[in-house]
Amino acid sequence: MLEPLGYRPRLANNFMAISIAYIMNIPLPKSGEISRGIIMDKYEGIPFEKGFGTIISERVVDLIFLLGFTLVAFLLQFDLLYAYITTIISPQKLILIGIAGVVLGVLFILFLKYPSIPGVGKKLQAKILSFLAGLKEGVFSIIKMKKKGAFLLHTCFIWSMYLLSFYTATHALEETSSIAMGAIITTFVVGSFAFAFSNSGFGFYPFFIAGILSLFAIPETIGTAFGWIVWTSNIASIVFFGALSFLILPFYNRNIKKTTSIS
Repeated sequence: MLEPLGYRPRLANNFMAISIAYIMNIPLPKSGEISRGIIMDKYEGIPFEKGFGTIISERVVDLIFLLGFTLVAFLLQFDLLYAYITTIISPQKLILIGIAGVVLGVLFILFLKYPSIPGVGKKLQAKILSFLAGLKEGVFSIIKMKKKGAFLLHTCFIWSMYLLSFYTATHALEETSSIAMGAIITTFVVGSFAFAFSNSGFGFYPFFIAGILSLFAIPETIGTAFGWIVWTSNIASIVFFGALSFLILPFYNRNIKKTTSIS
């Protein structure tokens, strides 16, 4: 995704930047995407707004895949999922969140067109517009990408591995080893949302898993234990590779110049 923008970052730096991004998301949700952009800017000379734009594109593609799994889960278990969601958040709250999002979006657009603070407003507006221009270039790099097929194949492979790792974990407990694939996909979707839209599910991932598994007649204690097994194994690998990357990254780049731009 970065090649159309004129950059070829090293594989090791890519891997370590992503590993650090994952570990940063544990204490502060979505800070990892920002830290990843900063790392690529510092060690690969890729302007933050452009790198961050490609990261947003990746997240959009991931969201599409997650929504695809969600659609499958709804087709398989609509009644159960609808009942579960409405117990967590009421339709009224969803409407209020939607209205708040629209209002904030309109206010932001108005600010860009009509800065309200004299002097400071215009400077801030110019910086935001410059940032958005670089962001747009990064986001649309997915359209210019030469290896679209490889990108799609890798994305399919990654999500297949997510699901397969979740399925493998069901065999850790006798009570969850025989649940149907529809239940596995539904639980996987709920867990993915809990993991993706929070600080890596810290503190409540097991209880979301237990809640959805209870709809499939899995006792709460078993569901919670299974949730802890899945969450702990994920977090352990994130912490291991993230901490290792924190230590290695500066040493790896100590004597390497930023020569990644395509001439």
